[in-house]
Amino acid sequence: MGKMGSEMLIYVLLLMAGVLASGQSSQVKIWPMPASVSYGHTHLYLTNDFGFSSNYGSEILKDAFDRMLALIKLDHVIDANFSAFNSSSLLQGLHIVISSPNGQLQYGVDESYKLIVPSPEKPAYAHLEAKTVYGALQGLQTFSQLCYFSVTSRVLQIDMSPWTIIDQPRFSYRGLLIDTSRHYLPVPVIKKVIDSMSYAKLNVMHWHIVDTQSFPLEIPSYPKLWDGAYSPSERYTVADAADIVSYAQKRGINVLAEIDVPGHALSWGTGYPSLWPSKDCQQPLDVSNEFTFKVIDGILSDFSKIFNFKFVHLGGDEVNTSCWTTTPRIRNWLKKRGMNESQAYQYFVLRAQNIALSHGYEIINWEETFNDFGNKLSRKTVVHNWLGGGVAQRVVASGLRCIVSNQDKWYLDHLDTPWQEFYANEPLTNITNLKQQKLVIGGEVCMWGETVDGSDIEQTIWPRAAAAAERLWTPFDKLAKNPRDVTGRLAHFRCLLNQRGVAAAPVAGLGRAAPEGPGSCYRQ
Repeated sequence: MGKMGSEMLIYVLLLMAGVLASGQSSQVKIWPMPASVSYGHTHLYLTNDFGFSSNYGSEILKDAFDRMLALIKLDHVIDANFSAFNSSSLLQGLHIVISSPNGQLQYGVDESYKLIVPSPEKPAYAHLEAKTVYGALQGLQTFSQLCYFSVTSRVLQIDMSPWTIIDQPRFSYRGLLIDTSRHYLPVPVIKKVIDSMSYAKLNVMHWHIVDTQSFPLEIPSYPKLWDGAYSPSERYTVADAADIVSYAQKRGINVLAEIDVPGHALSWGTGYPSLWPSKDCQQPLDVSNEFTFKVIDGILSDFSKIFNFKFVHLGGDEVNTSCWTTTPRIRNWLKKRGMNESQAYQYFVLRAQNIALSHGYEIINWEETFNDFGNKLSRKTVVHNWLGGGVAQRVVASGLRCIVSNQDKWYLDHLDTPWQEFYANEPLTNITNLKQQKLVIGGEVCMWGETVDGSDIEQTIWPRAAAAAERLWTPFDKLAKNPRDVTGRLAHFRCLLNQRGVAAAPVAGLGRAAPEGPGSCYRQ
């Protein structure tokens, strides 16, 4: 019998003997809920020199293990007398086995893992196996939630051992949007958001970098673009952006960069006024000016050196084309080409798509592009749904891929949307065809920045984003049919975020709620 076979036999025997419990239980506090969980009734204690060994030499793995250990310790002093513990209850380390040598993070990377605590073959060790280092990172996140500092034993403790957890994500794209145009977010704030995303197993940070209000990113090809920043100190250098991408990748998170065109682009003209239709009518970008497309090409060329995710987001939403028809020069250009303003919008979007394709990107566009001329979009387009329900259904029926972010359920700036609605929002609603279901690559919660900056972003994102994170990670049949059934577990995760230094708001109340009065974290 092979290694996996002997492990399974032990697992079955323990289950028959009643040592293990299986399935969802109010005792299991892991968030998001793994695909398969079994557990027992004994305690384990991590030794003071708890370490890890692996067949895979990787700084990413070593750094992740060190971070995990710090998260579990939470600055507590471990001053237990280990000689008083039964040696069979001591866990000396974690052995990590990774089967694929490919350490590149990209869309669709295998994030599955299997975690056994303790290992049946080496009971002094926990055992984590994964196809890729990024699956191992997800396994480390789960392991961190099994451990806590016990004030009784004065040591890091694991309850309900032995654990066997077999897990993989339901969707390969599990996103969170941040917006650095409406308010500048300092680099340390962005990094804290990335850290908190990893705790909930979100794996794409959609960076809505620029918009009408400001252009904070350095673009070497067109160095005056960041003249559109709010101030000289509210800017990101190329090195800042590369650092953010690297920081995220080490945590298993891709960064999706967005330039929203042709609308939402007034700030571009601060440095290059010729991008405006006119001085008095400043957006959308001038469709008649070849320079407009040279700038887009330059931006995407610079992006390709920083943002190595396979997708780039080109926006395309909320385009009011009236400046094109009220500016005589552009109106004449349209007339000469026999175009009306809606055809010019299509021309602009498709030309921007072709520029992105020439730089090796696949494209994400907001849903208006599909609603207006879906059959003309590149087949490499992913349509980003935001306006409401029913769109994903039509997108996948046409053979295109889709990301779900319907604003009535998954917009974090809608403070009156409670976490229960975030949890219950199902990306595959009314999509029954299996082939079409696979075209929904995932979903994303959106933290638009009009009323958010470094002072309140964490409590506006969390814990509601965690509710969506479980929807996107956990198998459909393991999700609670009634969100009320996971209230206690979500409250536990929210308190865990607080303990880790993340300012997650109480579960009771709406978005960005404050505690209603004195009481335990677990009951707020």
